[in-house]
Amino acid sequence: MFLLRCYLNIKESYERLSASEKRIAKYIIDNPNEVVRLPISELADRCQTSKPTVVRLCKTLGYSGYKELCMYLNADIMQNEGGELSYKDINPNDNTIEIVAKVSENNIKAIQNTVDIMDYNELTRAVDLLCHARRIDFYGVGNSGFVALDAQNKFLRINKIATAQIDPHLQILTASNLSRDDVAVFISYTGETRDLLETLDIVKSTGASTISITKHGKNSLSSACDVNLFMVSDESFIRSGAMSSRIGQLCIVDILFSIVTSRLYSEIKPYLDRSMNASKKKKTLKI
Repeated sequence: MFLLRCYLNIKESYERLSASEKRIAKYIIDNPNEVVRLPISELADRCQTSKPTVVRLCKTLGYSGYKELCMYLNADIMQNEGGELSYKDINPNDNTIEIVAKVSENNIKAIQNTVDIMDYNELTRAVDLLCHARRIDFYGVGNSGFVALDAQNKFLRINKIATAQIDPHLQILTASNLSRDDVAVFISYTGETRDLLETLDIVKSTGASTISITKHGKNSLSSACDVNLFMVSDESFIRSGAMSSRIGQLCIVDILFSIVTSRLYSEIKPYLDRSMNASKKKKTLKI
């Protein structure tokens, strides 16, 4: 499925492009419906660059040429059924109704786009690792750290030895004690968080398997991990507070937990029942 994949591929790859390639990419991002009807020479002229630069951009993005890029970009537009390809930013003067609508639509879009780009082979590999892991460590910093904590809470319910570390110093300590039978899951929207990459280096030295949950596109985290699960978001201006990106990360965690639970259900059902009963008792205790 290529729904939105080309358009998002361009957006997520933007920062690693050259200056001339960025001009072309920006024009495509702002005018996708127009670009699919433009000849390559016209696009080059409008971006004040050359046809070879347009072709180079296409190849950088993974396409054979301009024709193939337009084909997939047009598929994005057609499958989106006339809706906006981009996320809606929140403006300072938006009223309450507009903000509610934009936040909700962006979160829905983050989930849908994350599912649309899901690599099911990588997902299966991640589930296999988690099912057989002796111990699972979840690592995240800042807002991604809260997603790591959520993952820990879920996997503890099914009797998996799971920890979540959001403090960089504690991450180093726990990472150094992993083994080849363990799995470390790294959660980062940018994939470039220095503290997390330092922890990853230590995990790699232990022989433990590594899984990344990060934004779609190449980054330092995904380049170094064994298995990569990508999510899609667009954090800009007011929405830079990790809103839709958090939703995408949580979606992947929920998917992983649900598949692992389904696969190991007969084995882990007693632990699910125990944790549920313990939670109920906790709620009914009176002081």
